[in-house]
Amino acid sequence: MDSALTTYMTLVTVSGTLNLFLGLYVFFRRRLYSELSTYFLAGTAAITIYCFGYTFSLTSSTLEELRFWSVVQYFGMPFCPPLGLLFVLKYLGYKVPRPAVATLFAVPVLSLLSNATNRFHHLHYKQYEIHPVLGPPYNDIEVGPTYVVMGAFILLCFICSHLLLLSRWKDTDRAYRPQLAALLAAHFIPMATSFLYLIGATPAGIDPVPMVCGATSLLMWWTVESNRLLTIIPIAKDAIFHSIGDGVLVLDREGRLVEFNDSCRNLFPALDQSLFGQPLESVWKMMFGPASAPFTPGTEYEEREVQTGEPEERIFRVRISPLKQRGRRELRGTVMIITDITEFKRMQRKLEHLANHDELTRILNRRAFLEHCEKGYARSRKERTAFTAVLFDIDHFKRINDTYGHQAGDRVLVHVARVCQSFLSDDMLFARYGGEEFVLGLYGRTAEEGRQLAERLRENIATHPAMLENEAIRVTSSFGVAQSSGRRDESLQKLLHFADEALYEAKRSGRNRVRVYRRR
Repeated sequence: MDSALTTYMTLVTVSGTLNLFLGLYVFFRRRLYSELSTYFLAGTAAITIYCFGYTFSLTSSTLEELRFWSVVQYFGMPFCPPLGLLFVLKYLGYKVPRPAVATLFAVPVLSLLSNATNRFHHLHYKQYEIHPVLGPPYNDIEVGPTYVVMGAFILLCFICSHLLLLSRWKDTDRAYRPQLAALLAAHFIPMATSFLYLIGATPAGIDPVPMVCGATSLLMWWTVESNRLLTIIPIAKDAIFHSIGDGVLVLDREGRLVEFNDSCRNLFPALDQSLFGQPLESVWKMMFGPASAPFTPGTEYEEREVQTGEPEERIFRVRISPLKQRGRRELRGTVMIITDITEFKRMQRKLEHLANHDELTRILNRRAFLEHCEKGYARSRKERTAFTAVLFDIDHFKRINDTYGHQAGDRVLVHVARVCQSFLSDDMLFARYGGEEFVLGLYGRTAEEGRQLAERLRENIATHPAMLENEAIRVTSSFGVAQSSGRRDESLQKLLHFADEALYEAKRSGRNRVRVYRRR
C-alpha cells in the first residue's frame, strides 16, 4: 500500500470517526437540545456512513468490491446535502411541509437505486472500471445522466443553504453571527470540494469530499459547545418584525413609508409595496380615512386614539416613536405601532355603562347620578345659575309587590322610568335613587320650572297604567322639588334632603301630588 493511499485512508477514517463521536455526543445529550438536534443527528449519521463506506472502498482489490462499497456510500452521500438544507430551514424558523420533505429526498433515493442497479442500465455510470494505470482501489468512471442530476441536485442544496444563511446575516444579532459563520463554512467546505471533484480538478480515482468532512465536524462541534448551536436558536429580526401582533410601519427620516409588517397588512388590506416611498399623509389617509389628521413625525414619543367609521367603526391606538442610532441623537426614521382596540373599547364602554346604570331600568344609578350632579351643581354655583332637584317615588309600591309579586313590581319600575324618559331632555339627569324612588337633577332650571316638569310627569304616570299581561295597574307618584339657594354652606346633599322633605310633605298631603320645598 503506497503512502498516498495510506494518507487518504487515514484522513477519511479520522473524518468518519469524528462525525461518529459528534453524533454520539449529541445523541446522548439530546434532551438538553432543541428539536433541531434531530436534523443534526440525521445529517451526521449520513456523513458517517459516507465516510466509512469510502474508507472500506479504499481497501478493495476487485471491481466487485469497489461497486459494493460505492452502493454503501450512497446510503449516506446523496442524503447529506438535503439533510443539511432541512437543518438550515429549521434553524432559520421555516416550516417545511411533509410533502416538500418527501420531494426533497426523491433525488437521493433515486440516485441510490440507480447506482445499485447500474449494471442493468448504465444510467448512473456509463463506465465503472478499475483505473488502468493506478490499479485498485482507484476507479475510472464515466458518469451517466442520473449521476449528473444527482450532482446538480447536491450543488443546488448547498447553494440554497448558503443563500438562506446569508439572507439572515444582517438581521441576526452579532452575538449569534458566529453560529451563522460556522454553518456557512461547514456547507462551503464540502460544496467547494465537491465542485472541484465534479470538474475533475482533484487526484484521479479519488473522492476528496469524505476527507474534508472531518474539518466540518470539528467546526460544528466547536459551534455546538461554544455558541450553543443546538440549545439557543437565534430569531432573525425579520421574523420578529413579522410575528409581532401589532401593526408596525417604518418611515425614513423624511417621513416616507419604507416597511410594514404582516400584522399591519392584515389590519389594512389596502397596504402593499406600491406605497413604499409615499409620504405618511397619503398612507395615513388610506388607512384611517381622509377626515383623519396624521401625525407629524418628530423627535418625541406620541400616542393617539384614531377612530374610523367605514365600512365599520374601528378604534386604533397609534404610538409613534423616533428611531435613533444607538449612542447618537441623530434621527434615522420613525416607527409607528398600531393596535386595534375596538373590542377593548366596546367592552370598556359596556362595563362603564353597567357601572353607571341601574340594571333593571337602564337609567343612571345613584352613584353615577351623584357624580354627574356634583359637577352640575358646582357649575351652577360658579356661574350663579339655578339648580333644582326633584325626588319622587311610586305610591303604595309595597302593595303592588304584595298583590302582584316582585316581578310585577319590577315591571312597574321599568314602566315608570320609560314614561318619564319620554318627557325629559338630554341635559336632565335622571336616575333611580333607590327602591321605588327616582331623582332628577335640573341644571339652569328654577323650582317653578321643576314643579311644572314634575306635574307633567305625575299626570302621565297616573294616566298611563302599567300593563301586566292582560291587566292594567294604575300607578301614581309623589314629587318633592327643591331649588338651590346659592349659599356657600349649602351642598348637593342638603339640596337633596330639602327635596326629600318636600316629597314627604306630598305624601302627607294625600300622595299623587307635587310639593316644592319652602325655606323658612
